[in-house]
Amino acid sequence: MRYDLAITGSGGAAFAAAITARDAGASVVMIERGTIGGTCVDTGCVPSKALLAAAAARHDAASQRFPGIATQAGPVDMAALTGGKDDLVAAMRAGKYTGLAADYGWQILAGTARFAGGPDAPVLQVRLNEGGTATVEAGHYLVATGTAPWIPPIRGLAGAGYLTSATAMELTELPESMLVIGGNAVGLELAQLFARLGVTVTIAETLDRLAPFDEPEVSAAIEDVLDEEGISILTAAAITSVQGDATSRSVTIKTAGAAERELAYGQILVAAGRHPVTAGLNVDAAGVKTGGRGEIITDESGRTANARIWAAGDVTGGPQFVYVAAAQGSAAAANALFNAERTVDYTALPRVTFTSPAIASSGMTEAELIRQGVACDCRVLPLSAVPRAVVARDTRWMVKLVAEAGTGRVRGAGEMITAASYAIRARMTVADLAAAWAPYLTMSEGLRLAAQAFSRDVSRLSCCAA
Repeated sequence: MRYDLAITGSGGAAFAAAITARDAGASVVMIERGTIGGTCVDTGCVPSKALLAAAAARHDAASQRFPGIATQAGPVDMAALTGGKDDLVAAMRAGKYTGLAADYGWQILAGTARFAGGPDAPVLQVRLNEGGTATVEAGHYLVATGTAPWIPPIRGLAGAGYLTSATAMELTELPESMLVIGGNAVGLELAQLFARLGVTVTIAETLDRLAPFDEPEVSAAIEDVLDEEGISILTAAAITSVQGDATSRSVTIKTAGAAERELAYGQILVAAGRHPVTAGLNVDAAGVKTGGRGEIITDESGRTANARIWAAGDVTGGPQFVYVAAAQGSAAAANALFNAERTVDYTALPRVTFTSPAIASSGMTEAELIRQGVACDCRVLPLSAVPRAVVARDTRWMVKLVAEAGTGRVRGAGEMITAASYAIRARMTVADLAAAWAPYLTMSEGLRLAAQAFSRDVSRLSCCAA
């Protein structure tokens, strides 16, 4: 079988590439060994946010913050909740993935692909799930196989059993207690999710703060929020061993300044990062270079060391967001088929961790700007200065602006990510943001007030401040 573009994987990068190619009339085949749709729709964004929304609804019922409003929350029917999540995922997969492929008219082969033929004449040998093999030849190839959960080498962990970000969302019964290993985006989201469903949760993070790659002020704030919700937090934590079985685990943990201790948990959820899925693809034989974690190395256009093989999405080791994968996939397809010379601009890339409140930012952190040798002039605005947050009775968060000293050019911002992305892309200054329109009693007003904080006392500003 001969195609213009052969794609391994079926997630955001793969689908964006296929759509770009088909829009231009190119022939496309997609090879997927598992479930169509990739991490986002199958085991990531869609199911986790569906369960997070359910957990938030229960939390609001259990902890009503408005006087005169009485609500209560009962026990969770986890089987029903998981079933509803599965129905939603199946519907979105059918509507936005399998149905879309049929509409655009590209072929999907269910099977496991492996490069053969050597660097000068690469082909894909596909072991079909239904039996037999197929050989796929194409003018260009795109590797978009994504990532999988990384499991740290902790003694006894495999024998005791553990959950990953995927299997945790398949539970039909809730454990009484859970240890979440990892305090970055996935770990924070799932820790809060299960705590709000009634599980006693502990987070163990190897670094000295939660959300270690975000602003320090954000780390402190999210630790306060989670502590208020009853989540135990262990930072600078090293887990040395695990013992137990499917119902109870004993975990040996060492934290800074404390003696080693054993703690018991009903479940362990590993959210310690992800690794690129390249094992078995035989990319080395095709002349494709990989990095230390197995990520495929590309140039800015998405091309690998083999001029006919491209890569996009999480498998390249870049920012792990579905919108980044889609942008990379579309650019790589256009570059491969039409020599479009497209690149992806990450200057104002928005990032979100869907805790409540959400950790949202765009552009650079203060530390990143300083590492580039640029003097930073930064401001932090507590939400107690934002009227919309005050009337909503939720002032637990803040807005931070990262600007260049002297020029006032905005280089990074937190919380109001869409507006912040636009501001950074347009090279706006703090003065520009301070003069922009912002509706009163909206959260987006916080970005404008944060800009005004560079020259004014924001506690005295009102909706009419110019």
